[in-house]
Amino acid sequence: MIIDFLTDYAWIVWIGLILIFVIVEVMSLEFTFLMLAMGSIGGLVAGLLGFDWWLQIVVAGLLAMLLLLLAKPPLLKALHRGGDPALTLVDALLGSDGTVVEDFDAGQGHVKLSNGETWTAKLSAATEQRKLTTGERVIVTAIDGATAIVVPTERNEQ
Repeated sequence: MIIDFLTDYAWIVWIGLILIFVIVEVMSLEFTFLMLAMGSIGGLVAGLLGFDWWLQIVVAGLLAMLLLLLAKPPLLKALHRGGDPALTLVDALLGSDGTVVEDFDAGQGHVKLSNGETWTAKLSAATEQRKLTTGERVIVTAIDGATAIVVPTERNEQ
């Protein structure tokens, strides 16, 4: 009885599954349920071609797995390719230049960065420890908490 129903009306089950998977995909937007819907379309086509119900399930499962493994990763990569390239927060400060506003004493002082913010700053351990005076130019190499790690810029003698 149930086998006869599956054989005769499997196409209704496939269409129902396709609709459910598409609705869930529209809400999730992660391509998983889209791949399952496409696998269900494969099962529907297998049913329309006269395959047995168990073979329709195998076709749908294999197609869905292949799509999940082979098609989903490149689709997600293409979707995320157009991300915002603007740097923010700490990333935006790295490499920015500034001016010493308070003489450095023992490797610490204050600098005004190109974005207008004044930061507590330390001289980078990678540079020769020396006293920086007001007005000297520096470049931010790292941020340690609320302290900018800076190196003095080289002066171009002309």
